[in-house]
Amino acid sequence: MEPEDSHIISPDDRILVTGAAGFIGERVLEILAERGFHNIAGLVRPSSNLQGIEALLARRPAGTRFELLKGNLLSRSDCEAAGRGAAVIYHLAACSGETSFADAYMNSVVATRNLLDASVQHGRLRRFVLVSSFTVYTNCGKPRGRLLDESCPIEEHPELRGEAYCFGKVRQEQLVAEYGKSFGIPYVVLRPGSVYGAGKGGLTYRVGLRAFRTYLHLGGSNPIPLTYVDNCAEAIVLAGLVKGIDGEVFNVVDDDLPSSRQFLRQYKQTVREFASIYVPHVVSHAYCYWCEKRARESRGDPMPGLNRKRWHALWKKTLYSNEKLKARLGWKPRVPTAEAMRRHFASCK
Repeated sequence: MEPEDSHIISPDDRILVTGAAGFIGERVLEILAERGFHNIAGLVRPSSNLQGIEALLARRPAGTRFELLKGNLLSRSDCEAAGRGAAVIYHLAACSGETSFADAYMNSVVATRNLLDASVQHGRLRRFVLVSSFTVYTNCGKPRGRLLDESCPIEEHPELRGEAYCFGKVRQEQLVAEYGKSFGIPYVVLRPGSVYGAGKGGLTYRVGLRAFRTYLHLGGSNPIPLTYVDNCAEAIVLAGLVKGIDGEVFNVVDDDLPSSRQFLRQYKQTVREFASIYVPHVVSHAYCYWCEKRARESRGDPMPGLNRKRWHALWKKTLYSNEKLKARLGWKPRVPTAEAMRRHFASCK
């Protein structure tokens, strides 16, 4: 654990975590408490399942104060109440992966703007940590097999990817950067890869997808940018504490990343066996092009769910690095990949 003088806040300072009842949010709360911070507020939707947080409250360290707030980030008054006195805000709340463009804009952009406005009003914020996603990267102009790191470009026109989640996350990042420039909000952006662990079963789209009642394996030998939920939460917590990183972006991926083929094979061996068909990259790319062309001709839709932009983002051969995360934040995985995969597949049964 880092010495306290390496942190921008003290254990007494108030910390707000949005999306606190979510898959990653609960682990962020727990790690903050483990690190000795004892003035922690978690914002949850009124409809959230609180079973995990209630269990966390029951085993919290002595002297740790957890304030559970129920509210909606689309409500400016709720944001003002939640953000009052917060020295660090970890913003994890966002739209889900499957949503409309309107919902993505409201829940990722408008909600974030309300929270930032409240921070400007209160004037006590030392850092705003935005949890974004690998989905923002375009990956189109990069040669096959090259490294995708924090210097790589993000989508200039995310609406053309056909993914509302991508659209919402790109616009959310742009908004936070704008507030940093215009209002001096100190911020850090985290871009996790594919987060996995108990509570998030199944196979990521980076492995493949089900179509025509058949599972199509599209990843092949591609490494998957996995990050186990405990490791991801550790990176998020550090991003709110470490000095000298304002305005920086960090990719979050684990060590020893498995290939799509290795991940699928272990899933079948451990969880359940099922038939799958490997689709070579040249074939899947051609199919995505055909989907684009057919959509334009039949419906005038420029970007259906499967298109070449999405192919580049998910299934193009790409390498990943966590060197910046380690060098600047002092991060290291809490759980090695082999053990993380064992736990994940055990939870999928």
